[in-house]
Amino acid sequence: MNLYLRLFWLLLTARWRSRCDLLGPCRLALRIWPNDLDLYRHVNNGRYYTLLDLARTDLMLRSGLAGKISAAGWFPVVTLSTMRYRKALTVFQRVEIETAVLGWDERSVYLQQRFWHGGEIAASAVIQARFVRRSGGSVPSTELMALAGHDEASPTLPDWLQAWAKEAADPK
Repeated sequence: MNLYLRLFWLLLTARWRSRCDLLGPCRLALRIWPNDLDLYRHVNNGRYYTLLDLARTDLMLRSGLAGKISAAGWFPVVTLSTMRYRKALTVFQRVEIETAVLGWDERSVYLQQRFWHGGEIAASAVIQARFVRRSGGSVPSTELMALAGHDEASPTLPDWLQAWAKEAADPK
């Protein structure tokens, strides 16, 4: 993550923002700054993903998960992602990034993240993430959810999402 000032601000102000449910949706308001832009004066495609990192961090902070995973010696990694860009975002625009957990399987958590501007979706991403131990190895989703105090079963993953994850895991 290369947005250290935004990350510092997020960490500093987390205690004053409203709590979010672990499954979301959780919204993070941001402004687009000149350093977010590319040569063509719209948000760089890589910057979208970096802003999504901030929004996922916000969800973990506001749901109370961040401290628990840190104490357990775990951290999240993105293992698969896809993004659809619908409208260009430009300098000084206010956006909200909405993050929601779609569900999980044995190893991964699936999230949908959307950039909202002017009441419309400007970009939408689907993220597959895993939690790994600092000592090595993946954390099973059941262990993650137990740590989070969430004992309900995963919402049913849509067929398209299961196909997407399977194709990425076993390309032909």
